[in-house]
Amino acid sequence: MGAQIVFMAALGLILGSFISVVAHRVPLGQSIVAPRSRCPSCGTQIAAYDNVPVFSYLALRGRCRRCSTRVPLTYPLLELGLAVAFVGALLAFEDDGAKIALAAAFAATLATITLTDLEHRIIPNKVLIVSAVVGTAIVVARLPDEIGERAIAAGAALLALLVVKLVQPSGMGLGDVKLAGVMGLYLGSAVAPALLIGFASGALFGLVLIARHGSAARKTKVPFGVFLAIGGIVALFAGDAIVDWYVDSFTPGPSVHPASTFSVHGICLDSRLVAGSHARLGAGPQAPPEGARWLPGG
Repeated sequence: MGAQIVFMAALGLILGSFISVVAHRVPLGQSIVAPRSRCPSCGTQIAAYDNVPVFSYLALRGRCRRCSTRVPLTYPLLELGLAVAFVGALLAFEDDGAKIALAAAFAATLATITLTDLEHRIIPNKVLIVSAVVGTAIVVARLPDEIGERAIAAGAALLALLVVKLVQPSGMGLGDVKLAGVMGLYLGSAVAPALLIGFASGALFGLVLIARHGSAARKTKVPFGVFLAIGGIVALFAGDAIVDWYVDSFTPGPSVHPASTFSVHGICLDSRLVAGSHARLGAGPQAPPEGARWLPGG
């Protein structure tokens, strides 16, 4: 396991460095293959030994070797964050290679859109399309029993945010709507708590802005994709537990199954869609517990 952890951490660092290039260039319509990375201030080509994830940043104290322009802290933080996410995926799904691959691909997607949304206020279609293709391929090839559930979750999440977008056009962009659909593909039923966490964290950030800047904060453009990414990464590792807690706490016993609902920013989601391991889609009727009997007409 130790060697696997080191491998996943190194893979996360390397992909994190590459994602920094992707996030910077794709919104500008530039190639992600060539030319080699350069300092945006002085144009100096970055040498290989100055491009080692995290370590080069620390060695150069976060500055360009030639012009001393400060390198954004978001780059090493993204590299470290992706390394932690990859190791977390290994530890959380160690007995399931498909789930590890799916979790790693999803974490890479969230890292990319976080950086593009922070730097350019955009979630590129190219990133979402590649992510959707990769996620669909993994699910179809290795998790065929979950295709239906994940497809429904993706459609429901996309539709929910599309309604919010139509009701409040200035609240988010279409990129956020499409990101929600991709999140549903990767998370399945756990996309519901991901959206809840995303809206809650975004609302909290908005309240902080208003407290600090007053009415002027209403004109500030907030990268909502970042908050969806926060909800997505939390749901990746704790989403099923959150769903199970909700079902256990707020739904009746096993003999009765009303269509309990909860709201995501005004959009009601049926609990049967997000019932986690207690009510998986397509699971069919369950046997009554010992000593119980079926109700007439049940």
